[in-house]
Amino acid sequence: MNKRNNIRLPPEVNRLLYVRNLPYKITSDEMYDIFGKFGAIRQIRVGNTPETRGTAFVVYEDIFDAKNACDHLSGFNVCNRYLVVLYYQSNKAFKRLDIDKKQEELNNIKSKYNLKTPEAP
Repeated sequence: MNKRNNIRLPPEVNRLLYVRNLPYKITSDEMYDIFGKFGAIRQIRVGNTPETRGTAFVVYEDIFDAKNACDHLSGFNVCNRYLVVLYYQSNKAFKRLDIDKKQEELNNIKSKYNLKTPEAP
C-alpha cells in the first residue's frame, strides 16, 4: 500500500469510469461481476433510456482500482461487443449542453429582434 502513495497519476484519472458500447440487455449484476474483479465498487449506473442505453457509470472506492479497470477492460469483449472504458470528465460532458443552451439563446434573440441569418452558399 505504501508503494501506491508515491505514484503520480495523470490528471484525467479519477474514480468514476464512463463505459460505452455495452450490450443493451446487460444487468447491474453482470456489471458488478465484470468490474468488481478490479476492486471495491461504490456504485454502478446502467443507462436505461433510449439515449443512454449501452452506457454505464462505474464508481470505484479507490482511484488505483479504477485505473486498473480502465487499463484492463478497455477493448474487453462482452457479448461480441468491445467495451470502451473512459475516465469521466465532467467538463466535456457539460460542454455539449452549454453549446445547445447558447444556440437556443441565440435563436431566441434572433426571433425577438426579427433577425435573419444569410444562408451559406
